[in-house]
Parts: sequence; C-alpha cells; structure tokens
Amino acid sequence: MKTIFKAVTAAAAIAATSFISWSCHKDDGGYDMSYYFPSAVVTVKPLDAEGSSFYMQLDDKTTLKPVNITKSPYKEKEVRAFVNYNYTNDDSGEYDYAVSINWIDSLLTKQMAPNDVEDIDKTYGTDPVEILRGWTVVEDGYFTIDFATKTAGYGGKHWVNLVYTGDPEAAEDSEKYVVEFKHDADGDNYGTLAEGFAAFRLDGTYGLPDTGGETVKLTLKWNSYSGPKSATFNYCTRGSGASGDTGDGSGEGDLNEGGSSEPGQEAKLNLI
Repeated sequence: MKTIFKAVTAAAAIAATSFISWSCHKDDGGYDMSYYFPSAVVTVKPLDAEGSSFYMQLDDKTTLKPVNITKSPYKEKEVRAFVNYNYTNDDSGEYDYAVSINWIDSLLTKQMAPNDVEDIDKTYGTDPVEILRGWTVVEDGYFTIDFATKTAGYGGKHWVNLVYTGDPEAAEDSEKYVVEFKHDADGDNYGTLAEGFAAFRLDGTYGLPDTGGETVKLTLKWNSYSGPKSATFNYCTRGSGASGDTGDGSGEGDLNEGGSSEPGQEAKLNLI
C-alpha cells in the first residue's frame, strides 16, 4: 500500500505534527467526499516506549485497533488526533472494534498550565475567543477545545492554555471543578475569524482534583468577544473507574453553534 506523508504547517491551524494518509478513496462516481472529513477525534495511545504498536481511544469506553498500520505515527507520544477510518471485519482482539485508518492528523496536545503564578491573566493572556460546539468535548481525560479567534493571517503565534482556577476544597462542583481557557494572540488579534483546535490533559500536577470514580460537572470559562462566558461538561478522572456512564461530553452553556467539519481548511493560526 502506498503511504503518503504530508507535513502540516502551523498555518493550517491544527498545530499538529503531521497529516498522514494511507489511502486514496474513490467510488464509482469519482472521489468519496467522506474521505476528507474526520470520522472522530481520538486519543492515540502507544503500547510501548517506542510506539511500535498502538491503539486508539474513541471515547471513555470504546477502543479501536488499527489493522493497516502497526507503528504509531507519533512514536512514544500520546496525542489527541482527528482520524478518518473505516470499520473492518478483522479480529479486534482485546479492543472493541477493528478499523482501517485512511488518514490521521494530530492536534496540539498539552498538559494544563501552572496556576501558581502571580497573575494568571498577565501570564497567559486575555485575548478573546469563541468556543465552538463542533469538536469541543471532554472524554478520556482530555478537554478538546474547538475555538475561533481573529487573525491577520501572517502566521503570528497564538499561545493557548488551560488553567485550573477552582477551589480543591470546595464542596460544590461549580466551585471545585473549574478551568479557564486562556489565549495570548501576541498582537495577532485583528482580521478575520479562524478556527483552531487544542487538547489538554485534565489530570497531572496542575490538573483537576480526582473525582474518585464519580462523574462531576466541569465548568469551562473563557473571554469571548462579547465578554465572559461559560459552559459545563460531564467529567470523570481518567482511570478512576467511573461508577456510571459519563454521558455526553459535548457540554451545555455559551458554546457557539458551528465549527468546521473539515478541520484545518479555514484556520490560519500558529498555535503553541
């Protein structure tokens, strides 16, 4: 099978390491347009330190086994990625489904930023964004954020971070499980709206308090073009053994309807 590798620059908005394709799809009438759209956003999980084998986590409970490639395109790194795939009848082994990957494109994947700084706003920025419903989701211990902001389109750097701003001792979810999406446009904050994507691991040194296997309401706050906004999402700490279904992680609140179904085609953001 022919393998095609195409580097994706930061100007493509998914500040990613690579876009990798394993096939070119046509149907009897010409090109199969579904090939150009993501089937899902997943977590790419290497099974060893070299990434010589891997699987993909589709949501909190569903796993996918790639059958047409063995080595992870991202080696030892665990990343969130858009992927286009087809289900196959191959043996999935210990995983839920076997799939054939057509292409895969990694997102900017980061840990949560330190919150022990003197001034969070000055450190991480307050430039406005609109959070889009499209690909914004909390699953598998990550917060994947689909957002739009203004850019002049010349490749200026956009620093994005997720910061825990809740009270770990609070009794109420609305006070305990709170994060803020911070954006520093580094002066590139005028022009046309462009779309970007970033994923943040929600546990770790500066992450959220452990939910102890329970599903809680996580509040996301951000500065929009019309002022402060927020939305809530179901969240359970990864690997803590949720006592029940975490439900839809797509969120409720001030999310903008919209979002590209073809990531990277409209965005021109250099994400860091």
